[in-house]
Amino acid sequence: MKGHLARGIRFLLALLPAAALAQATGVLVLKPSRVFDGEMTHENWAVRVRGDRIEAAGPTGTVDATNAKVVDLHGATLMPGLVEGHSHILLHPYNEATWDDQVAREGLALRAARAVNHLRATLMAGFTTIRELGTEGAGYADVELKQAVNQDIIPGPRVLAATRAIVATGSYGPKGFALEWRVPQGAEEADASDSLTRVVRDQIGRGADWIKLYGDYPWGPRPGAQPTFSLDEMKLAVEVARNAGVPVAVHAQTPEGMRRAILAGAETIEHGDDGTPEIFKLMVERRVALCPTLAAGDATAQYAGWNKSRPEPPRIVRKRASFRAALDAGVTILNGSDVGVFTHGDNARELELMVSYGMTPVNALKSATSIAGQLLHMDIGLVKAGMLADLIAVEGDPVKDISSLRRVKFVMKNGVVYRQ
Repeated sequence: MKGHLARGIRFLLALLPAAALAQATGVLVLKPSRVFDGEMTHENWAVRVRGDRIEAAGPTGTVDATNAKVVDLHGATLMPGLVEGHSHILLHPYNEATWDDQVAREGLALRAARAVNHLRATLMAGFTTIRELGTEGAGYADVELKQAVNQDIIPGPRVLAATRAIVATGSYGPKGFALEWRVPQGAEEADASDSLTRVVRDQIGRGADWIKLYGDYPWGPRPGAQPTFSLDEMKLAVEVARNAGVPVAVHAQTPEGMRRAILAGAETIEHGDDGTPEIFKLMVERRVALCPTLAAGDATAQYAGWNKSRPEPPRIVRKRASFRAALDAGVTILNGSDVGVFTHGDNARELELMVSYGMTPVNALKSATSIAGQLLHMDIGLVKAGMLADLIAVEGDPVKDISSLRRVKFVMKNGVVYRQ
């Protein structure tokens, strides 16, 4: 009976609008045991928040608590709200339904209803900003879900939308249908100058904060991923987007797909599974960041039958090696997990894997805070006066134990408390 009651309460809370979940704050002074400011840890610091901004941060004695509500976060680490750099809020785990089934057989309203829960779970897990890199057949639903969050209709993180994403004609899916049928695709097809220019501009006009291109994909007669857009096509898409002040992310796993994306001016490469030392060196030279999505491969390998008590499958071994090569080359890493392939709210899985694959905990944390803020061109990711008041508190010290990110006890976004 208690279990049924608890589930009922959670269900009712999920129905509440964001305004009902949020707590009006006024001026707050947060007093944790320590502050990770996005770059380093400070003991005995306090943070003063007024409105949607951090007003002051520093040693407790220097932060004025006059006329402020004091929040005691003893034992916890206060830090910037985390950033999820590669999300798909309109997908749910592939061991529940395959990608093909979700795109071709699940209706838009059903997918949007799930996404409401996904957004709430993400925010409650301490991720206050997401870069949503493609609706996978759900049109412009990410833009409208973003509007719902911004209008306090539903609780969720700040959403940077990429709308439909862009693929070369014939290179995406779903596939496997009779050839005479023209099946709606999981992304928008475009080619050459006129088509690419129109599609990029149209997506920006419909609310895209980022443009996402697929630089390679498994298509054609040869096995494995192959490059799709030519270098000139990619350069054109980047130029058109840049004219509107919109950055470009490129899905690329192969060395050639990555090379074209880097030379075209992409700001981030997604996945980079088969990146080589030479390609990673070029990324450093051109200041292109990598969003590694380790958690997606980890999840799909387990869906395929891998048990972690057994040796790693070849795909995981290759991914571990390429990630290590990226670190050795000094590539800038943006935290991004491809969540949607696995459960929303489990986003900390990516940071745990980055540490497991050889990244230091402090650098993993930076990839989801200060570095993420820089790469996304936003006033987030630092506990510093003037920055947006996106703050979370976790039990323990994530610099010493990255799994502390699983123990979120306080969530603030834009100066509004959603979890305490």
